[in-house]
Order: sequence, then C-alpha cells, then structure tokens
Amino acid sequence: MSTTPSGATARHPRLAELALALGGFGIGTSEFVIMGLLERVAGDLQVTAADVGYAISSYALGVVVGAPLISALAARVPRRTLLIVLMLVFAVGNIASAMATSFWPFVGLRFLAGLPHGAYFGVAALVAAAAVPVEQRAQAISRVMLGLTSAIVIGAPLATWAGQWLGWQSAFLGVGVIALTTAVLIRLWVPRQPHNPDASPRRELTALVKRRVLFTLGVASIGFGGMFAVFSYVVPTLSSQAGMSEAVGPWVLAIFGIGTILGNLIGARLADKHLLKAIPRILVWCLLVQGGFFFAANHLIAGLLFVGLVGTSMALGPALQTRLMDVAGDAQTMAASMNHAAFNCANALGAWLAAVVIKGGAPWSASGLVGAVLALGGLAVFIVGRHLERREAQAAAA
Repeated sequence: MSTTPSGATARHPRLAELALALGGFGIGTSEFVIMGLLERVAGDLQVTAADVGYAISSYALGVVVGAPLISALAARVPRRTLLIVLMLVFAVGNIASAMATSFWPFVGLRFLAGLPHGAYFGVAALVAAAAVPVEQRAQAISRVMLGLTSAIVIGAPLATWAGQWLGWQSAFLGVGVIALTTAVLIRLWVPRQPHNPDASPRRELTALVKRRVLFTLGVASIGFGGMFAVFSYVVPTLSSQAGMSEAVGPWVLAIFGIGTILGNLIGARLADKHLLKAIPRILVWCLLVQGGFFFAANHLIAGLLFVGLVGTSMALGPALQTRLMDVAGDAQTMAASMNHAAFNCANALGAWLAAVVIKGGAPWSASGLVGAVLALGGLAVFIVGRHLERREAQAAAA
C-alpha cells in the first residue's frame, strides 16, 4: 500500500529528512540527558537523585498520553504545520524546564516536554515516507530516526558535559534552541502536504480498534522491551561482572549508540526488501544477541561487543513503523504516533522486568535473558497476528 500522496514528493528530500532528523536529535537528547545529570538536578532542586526518577517517568507518561491525544485532536491540521507546532511546544517545555526553581513544577514541565514526542516522530515518519518513492519508505524513515540514535552517541553526552560545566539548565536550554531551529528548517525544507478534508478525530481513533494495528503495537511494546532491559543496567552489569572501571562507562553508551545507528540503517533496508520477513528475522536476531549478552558479560571485550550487538535491535524500529503505515488505513497519524508510545511502554516493561529478576537474586547479566524472553514474546505476538490475518483473508475469499 502506498502512502505517498500525489504531489507530495520533496524537491530536496534529503534536506527535508535532515530537518526532521534534527528534531529527533533534540528529542533524544532531552530524553536521555537527564540520566547523566541526576545528581546536579537533585542538588539544585533539593531532592534525592532517586526522586528525579519521577521527572523521567513524567516525560515518558507525556509521550504515552500525547501520542493518541494529539493525533486525534490535530487530525485535520496539515502535517508540516503540525510538525512546527509540536517543535514549538517541545521548545517551550524544555526552556521552561531550565527555568524551574522547584522540583514538582520541574516534573510537570517534563510531562509537557514529553507530550509532542510520539506525535512528532509519527508525523515525521509519514512526511518522510511521502517525500520519496514507495519502495524507499523504510529507508527514509530510518534516516529521520538517525536523529534519535545520534542523540545517544553525541547529543546526550555533549549535553551532559555542558550541564556539568555550565549547570544542568544549559542542557535543556540547548535542546530548546535545537527545537526552535528545527521549526524554522521544517518551514523552509519540508514540502507542504495539504490536509485531508475527510480526516477527523473519530477516524484517527479507529486505529485503536484495528486488529493488525494492535498486534503491531504489541510487537513493539513487548519485542522492543528486551533492548531496554539490557541497556538500562549495562554499566553496573559490566562493572560488577567484568571488572569494568567507571571511566569506561561513557564508551559503553557510545558503543551502544553506534549499534543503534547500524541497526536502524540495516533494518530499514531489510524492511524495504521484504517487510513481513524482516520483522520476524529481526526479532530472532534480538533474541540471539540479548541472550548472548548473558554469557558475554563476564568478559569485558566480549561484553562490549555484545553491547553494540544489542544496540542493533533498533532495526525493529523502521520495520514496525512501515508495517503500521501499511495496516493503519485512514488512521495513519494515530498509528504512526502510537508506535513511539509503544516503544516507551517497552522501555518501562524491559527495565522493570530486569529489575525484578536482578532483585530476586539473579546476576546483573540476567537482563540479557529477560531481553531474550521479551524478543520471543514479540515474535509470538507477530506470528499469532499473521495467523489471524491469513484466516481473515481466507474467510473473505471464501
């Protein structure tokens, strides 16, 4: 199914993708930088570092709430206009976060900053896919997603360094500047796509009752959780089991980030070649590398290698995003936006399950076994969904 509307192809699609990716870079930096500035935020706002976790959860909640809410309410807004508005709201949320002088207002402002996250990535994916020929959709989406993966390697470490030298507020102010710049570049480089006169909140909400959409979101919510199960505890795992020094910690995150970039690009090519074969194959790969981390984590070099391999699980991202575009029907914006809400659910699920297992007495590296089980769960959801889809098609043909 093509999602490319007539006349939507960009004159300079790479510049359009660059503008959209810059927004993803800002969002990724904002999401991950706070993890490196916990102590400084806690000290300035007079709370414990553990309390700052509420701000992280508040941002994630904003993503989950904002994705369906904005997709429904903004159904008739032209996509380029919506992207600009989302970046402006994101800029306000981050700049205001930097100006917060007490803790609970800061938590509320992190919720505000999280609201545009899912809707932005969903709409950006649709715009990028519409700006290229249909057989290149997944690769266009992956190039936009490079902004998010690059934030793990470059954005969050640089913002953390700036926050340590200039105060944590500078990190969020910097993200606000990136968001404002993105809004300008979207206006200049992203082609205008006229709004659909038949769009409505009610039609967008139909995505939430489509079986194939729900199964795809289920794959994302479960199958993607394994990557986060490992990533959330990778530094203490290698420190306690492989004797890694604290100084190597930033390099671990960089290796993981490089893996996400490679996985994002490779997964997009696989999806463009044969989408319905790519998804289960990627899930099997996730099962193998995340399960392999359990055995590799006792040796530093092997552990670092598998950190990068676990990062390649990001290959699932463009494949699932493209699948949603194919099965969403008239509810494209809602389905695409909910994909990123599902990723945040996967983040919470993977980190929580790994914590339960580790607190139960398992070694830190058991996070890899949790990841393998979640990848297997995502594969099971995909297989069941495809089975029901085939039965439905056979019944319709009969």
